[in-house]
Amino acid sequence: MAKSNATYVEPEAKIVSVRFVLSLLLMIAGIAWVLFYYLSVRPDPTVFPAPKASPKAIADLELWNYAIGFGAFLVGLMIAANPVTPLGRGRGVVVGMLGCFLIGLIWICTFYVFSDDLSKLPVFNDLGQWNLMVGIAFMAVGFTFATRWE
Repeated sequence: MAKSNATYVEPEAKIVSVRFVLSLLLMIAGIAWVLFYYLSVRPDPTVFPAPKASPKAIADLELWNYAIGFGAFLVGLMIAANPVTPLGRGRGVVVGMLGCFLIGLIWICTFYVFSDDLSKLPVFNDLGQWNLMVGIAFMAVGFTFATRWE
């Protein structure tokens, strides 16, 4: 049987897809949620008695606001690991994988270096030991990118 000289050419992938837009929206919404809570809603821990925060629905969630914000961001990153999106194919997979691994490592190292006095680091000061979970979660998302690496 003779081999064909024709090469397979993959169809050109679109840069913008519904999945990519959804992942960007989730990442932006996660960052916005954490920033809004930290800068506007969170009561100042140095003021006693703590003033009433508003909106009350978000203030009542307290530390769950970080879980919502980081969760939305990380789910957005996991959705971006699909081959339909630019981060899910080619060099984007390597960038996403190494980026998540490095962010997780830097997050954990920063926490350990400044763990004796976290009061000067925004977000770190509220999370305490949960900073380890954030760093590990970034590394876990890095593994979702690693499964797409060829």
